[in-house]
Amino acid sequence: MKFVLIFGSQAAGKMTVGQELEKRTELKLFHNHMTIDLLAPIFGFNPEMWRLVNLFRKEIFESVAKSDMEGLIFTYVWGFDLQEDWDYVNNICGIFESRGGTVYFVELEADLEERLRRNKSPNRLEHKPTKRNVEWSEKELKASIEKHRLNSHEGEIKKEQYIKINNTDLSAAEAAQFIKERFNL
Repeated sequence: MKFVLIFGSQAAGKMTVGQELEKRTELKLFHNHMTIDLLAPIFGFNPEMWRLVNLFRKEIFESVAKSDMEGLIFTYVWGFDLQEDWDYVNNICGIFESRGGTVYFVELEADLEERLRRNKSPNRLEHKPTKRNVEWSEKELKASIEKHRLNSHEGEIKKEQYIKINNTDLSAAEAAQFIKERFNL
């Protein structure tokens, strides 16, 4: 079982790279907005929505981990300044590792100007309904820079199976191919 965790700031290309990686491997993509966009229209962005998002994700991770699937790609915005995010990542990785799975860490980073451009891309808007209010989404993207640290410091991630990619000038296909080759997926 393989678990590929693609993380980085909003609009760094996590879902799009995940889509391309899914095309090149036997892994299935479970991007973070699949649960957010299911529940936000019902609950809004409130604690109950986040409780259910985390519950649904945990159940999905556990089902995949005990299945005969090749593996899963999951995308996540990781606040490196938030202990609860570190705990969450450790918990979800533990679900796969406890069953003998291998976890691969893929960190994406892109320049702000490129992220703002990607925030309006047709693919993003098609697959993430809560991002269709582009004015709100852009405001949230910019505010997150002030609130949280969304990329790691050098040496902070100590996993053997880890890569950091600045994909500002890379296509999603190029990034996915690099990930596939680097981890022999």
